[in-house]
This record gives sequence, structure tokens and C-alpha cells, in this order.
Amino acid sequence: MSNIHVLDVEIPHEIVQYWGWFLAFGIALLVLGVAAVVRSFTATVASMVFFGCLLAMASGIEIAQAVMVAKWAGFFQHLLAAILFGVAGLLLITRPVVSAEVVTVFMAMFFIIGGLFQLIGSFVIALPGWGWHALDGIITLVLGVLVLAQWPASGLWVIGLFVGVDLIFYGATWIAVAIGLRTS
Repeated sequence: MSNIHVLDVEIPHEIVQYWGWFLAFGIALLVLGVAAVVRSFTATVASMVFFGCLLAMASGIEIAQAVMVAKWAGFFQHLLAAILFGVAGLLLITRPVVSAEVVTVFMAMFFIIGGLFQLIGSFVIALPGWGWHALDGIITLVLGVLVLAQWPASGLWVIGLFVGVDLIFYGATWIAVAIGLRTS
């Protein structure tokens, strides 16, 4: 007897009627993804500046939070977080290329450690489908080694490439949702 259950979901007409907007959104994301892959250096720098702006905004929020809890025990934690976010954000904004190289090293190490963990864990635990987990671990490990082997040059393009590939898949997902809505 199969343990697979089909989930029957009724999609509201209000969502179905806007399938074209989902399609346009998906196409826009896909085009942005292709542009990011083609111009991976530009996408890398833009990503670093964007993340730096997010950290700078987080610094402002932490400063506001520190002022709000001025007499409480959490004041110095918020102030320290604000300083950390502000300095990191400022570095990402003013030095995006160097920041990308540093982030790339961390990503490579994350892939290497994560790949080893996935690979070893798949053998130790041996769950059903362990081979797929092992393959995922091998691919992740190899990806980390390749990125690290090309460093520091990979720091100039790898983040933009990964962002672009993610946007391509995210856009394709929304296109598939739109097509599914159109046919429902």
C-alpha cells in the first residue's frame, strides 16, 4: 500500500484570474537571472552593496531599539549589534570587491564542510534514498573545492553567478505556477 497522499487544493478564482501577472513576474525574474549570470561581476558587486545597505538599515533599527530600551539590561547588546551591523554594512558598501572575496571564502568553506557532513551523514545514518544524499554531499563538496581553488578570482564572479542561477530557477518556478493556474 502506498504512503503517498495527494493534496487536493482548490485555488481561489481571485488568484487564477491574475495568472498573467505571475507569468510576467516569472519572466522578469528569469531575465534578471540571465543578466546576472552574463554579468556576474556586476551582479556580485551589486549584491554586496545591497547587503551592505540592508546591514546599514539594520544598524539604524538596532540604534532605535537601544534608545527604546535605554535603562534595560539589553541596551549594550543592541548598541553592540548596531555598531557591528553598521561597520559591516559600511565595509560592504565601500569595499564591495574585497567583501565579495571574503564572503566567497566563507561560502566555499560552508560548501566543503556542509558537503562532507552530508556525505558522511548519508553513510552513517543510511536513510532510504541515502544515495541521493551522498550525491548531494559530493556535489556540494566539489563545488566548495572548485570555488576555493579559484579564489581570489572566484570572489569576483561566484556570488553574482549564484544569485543569477537562483533567480533563473525562481523565475522558472513562477512561470510554472502561472501555467498551472492558466490550465486550472
